[in-house]
Amino acid sequence: MADAQGGRYFDPENLKRWESEKRLPVRHWHQSIAEAYGLSLDQVQRAVAESRRRRREAEKGGETVKRRRFFGTAAVIGMTSLPDMAQARDEIDRALDGTGTDLSHLDTAFQRHHGGYKGRTPAAVLEEMHTDLAVLGDVLSRSHPAQASTALTHTAAGLTGLVAIVQHDRGDQADASRWFATAEKAARKCGDRRMTAWVLARHAMVPLNYGAPQDAARLARQARAEAGKSATAAAALAAAVTARALAAAGDRDGATAALIDLRRITDRLDDAHRADTWTGYPLQKHHVHLSQAYTLLGDTRAAYAAQAAALALTRSASVMTRALLAIDTATCLQLDGEPAEAARTATTAWQQLPPEHRCGLVRSRIEALHRTLPHGPRGQLEEALHG
Repeated sequence: MADAQGGRYFDPENLKRWESEKRLPVRHWHQSIAEAYGLSLDQVQRAVAESRRRRREAEKGGETVKRRRFFGTAAVIGMTSLPDMAQARDEIDRALDGTGTDLSHLDTAFQRHHGGYKGRTPAAVLEEMHTDLAVLGDVLSRSHPAQASTALTHTAAGLTGLVAIVQHDRGDQADASRWFATAEKAARKCGDRRMTAWVLARHAMVPLNYGAPQDAARLARQARAEAGKSATAAAALAAAVTARALAAAGDRDGATAALIDLRRITDRLDDAHRADTWTGYPLQKHHVHLSQAYTLLGDTRAAYAAQAAALALTRSASVMTRALLAIDTATCLQLDGEPAEAARTATTAWQQLPPEHRCGLVRSRIEALHRTLPHGPRGQLEEALHG
């Protein structure tokens, strides 16, 4: 299956579910299945349709009656086959657990996806998440015991929050906000205030990065309140986004107070909360936030220091992060009265980006700089943007 997808990641657990008909493959996988098994696309689609028809009949009770008859006969003649016994055990297991292996699979999927881009494009990450989201929707449609339901809802908050982050980075503000709203609903339903704080802080970055700092500040303050007094990654992120939002809104005193709050939190973070993931608050991410906050405050000396610290901690695969830091540097150069050097720095950063990354957040940030440049340097950057 990996070969049929051109070498892209494929979870073998999905294949087991399809072969046992515990789940049916969604349309996204039909062509890959046809290629992997030497079938036509029509054959695969007809097989899925037939399986779906039999499942509907089973839900009406037909298969249940047949299974009862089979076990009754088997008990008389003493010949129950091992495959059917294994299937019976699996069904009992799923009934007892409420979710079978699906919840474990989804939790593993969240752990796999929350590590960030790792050199991949946003579109590639969404493609890899597609099947896991289909599993999530299917599992959520069933009823579960209370404990399993809470764990499932928590995982749903995390996965939908990750989709929202990617949509934010792609520049799809409306869809990002919808996914964040779903993530917040799930986080509140499972009662996890840290997850709620993380979702709200991440959500605040949509209006922050796309020109609505007052809305960003409101969401960031809500996030900070949800995070409480403990030193957590969610609390640190909430404080960082609050500082950036208030700086963007022109509230220098408020932004400075938020930076002091951020420093108090980061000084007490343990290693688990400093994890280099989308849900953690690593030192590199901290300096990236400081770069933006100080740039927005016009404190270029502090901003340059934060940019240097962030770059020293940035892995080579972090294409977007390097570009955003370069744009911060260019903005600081413009603030320091060096518009020609600002335009050169931003142009170089833009030209070094792979085409698939020249959109969304990066484009929004570089266009904001473009609007502040005088005529000559602005033309240089504009030529690069539209070249």
